[in-house]
Amino acid sequence: MGWFDRDKLQIIGFQSYGTPSMLHLRGRALEDESIDLDQKGFFNLLRNTWKRFETDEVRNTGIVVELPNGELYSTTTDNHGYFLLKEQVSGLSEWVNKEGWLQLGLSFADTGLKRRILHQNKFPAKMLIPKSSAEYGVISDIDDTILHTGVVSSLKWRVLANTFFKSATSRSALEGTSDFYHKLHRGKSGNAANPIFYVSHSPWNLYRYLELFLRVNNFPKGPILLRSMASFRSRNKQQTNPHKYQEIVHILDTYPKLSFILIGDSGERDGDIYLDISRKHPGRIKAIYLRSVNDAKRVGRIKEMFENNREVPFLLVEKTAQALAHAKALGFIQ
Repeated sequence: MGWFDRDKLQIIGFQSYGTPSMLHLRGRALEDESIDLDQKGFFNLLRNTWKRFETDEVRNTGIVVELPNGELYSTTTDNHGYFLLKEQVSGLSEWVNKEGWLQLGLSFADTGLKRRILHQNKFPAKMLIPKSSAEYGVISDIDDTILHTGVVSSLKWRVLANTFFKSATSRSALEGTSDFYHKLHRGKSGNAANPIFYVSHSPWNLYRYLELFLRVNNFPKGPILLRSMASFRSRNKQQTNPHKYQEIVHILDTYPKLSFILIGDSGERDGDIYLDISRKHPGRIKAIYLRSVNDAKRVGRIKEMFENNREVPFLLVEKTAQALAHAKALGFIQ
């Protein structure tokens, strides 16, 4: 009767970024739990959250990446189902759209996997190649920067409540942020297509949730960079730099001729990370915006930290209108 049939397989291609000569793509292969991200109701949301975190990965299996011209490249998933393809390929910008997005195809190399595969063994993926005319790039946090999460709440109860019991389509962006990001995306010229990168401490399990939130709230499309659940379990171990720091530095290294605006919040460690990066990469950071959270002690620490900063323009943001005025005064937007 099909009670013991295993779920169909899927490949999720994460919105990634590369260059005209570098194919750089991330994704994950796992069983399709048929999560309806628009479902409402307490028990539906709880069930979807369980499915999102109780994943059945397709480990150590081959993944084929297909370019628009039919050219194929291969990679392999790890023990958690993730894959990363970095390959030198010339002429990639030939196939991008006007915003710089390259459309790719993903498929399982082994079509004889002992599980059912979706009706067709082909899944979409996208990689951003910033236009050479870009004026600058933007790297933004998500939680409590554009999406109210409650990371400074006691015992993180608001984080859990918002993530577990609210659908992506029912959550609203912080006031004015979508408009601000579109202005940054268009830049001073009004048609720059400046790249926006969304970097968060959230796990990859929330990728589709956050992707939908950004889309329904009309944010500019951009690479979404999260981290694995394994990194949460090992975060108490000594690390040279946190995940967000490493992701931002990789972006800077990928686009050495591009300067960046960094946007985050005063709730956690964004200020420390951004200030450290600006000092270690002089001339690369055009401005730092940190949204003020409802925590006087944390806000005070941020103010003290940036008090002697003279190298990079900085603004502690109470209202998005302040950031808009600041960015316009510095010539970032129209």
